[in-house]
Amino acid sequence: MFTGIVETMGTLVSKTDVGGDRRLVFDTGSLSLDGCSTGDSISVSGACLTMLDPGERRFSADVSTETLSLTILGSLKENDPVNLELAMGVNDRMGGHLVTGHVDGLARLVSRREDGRAERFEFEVPDDLARYVARKGSACLDGVSLTVNDVRGRKFSVCLIPHTMEITTLGRLAPGAHVNLEVDLNARYLQRLMIPDFNDDTERTA
Repeated sequence: MFTGIVETMGTLVSKTDVGGDRRLVFDTGSLSLDGCSTGDSISVSGACLTMLDPGERRFSADVSTETLSLTILGSLKENDPVNLELAMGVNDRMGGHLVTGHVDGLARLVSRREDGRAERFEFEVPDDLARYVARKGSACLDGVSLTVNDVRGRKFSVCLIPHTMEITTLGRLAPGAHVNLEVDLNARYLQRLMIPDFNDDTERTA
């Protein structure tokens, strides 16, 4: 489990295809992995990965074909930056919101404009995910916990303060770019609870 409070930006060092899957190696930059072990979880731009052979500031991870096809991890190139967050501890502060690292889909940046000292980013989401995005609710974009400011159909906007744009990859985005989207955890369960007959294999939408 994560909070969506990015600890640092890392970098993809290398990628190797292995039997249809892909092994990625990351440099964690200023984030120390002291105390981490193989099998620990880490959020890489919002996708929960299992660390393999973590060193002082480097680890590898095996990424399945499904994850490669559903997230931005499949399009990463060597030296591309990523947002990193270690799994939260029991006594950690909850600075953002509960984030699982299970990416629901991709959101596309439509536009960005100045809004005081911040910038307002507008994203567009697929039809099947739009229902889970609510004004003043939470959304996780590339591993960053953000408050939704406004919703119009399939589009929603968030405000990024200078600090967030500086320490995460979001500040580097240009219109047309895609980001990993994880909708609010509670919204998923509410939608499931609204399915009236659990004996029917046909999933109904709210």
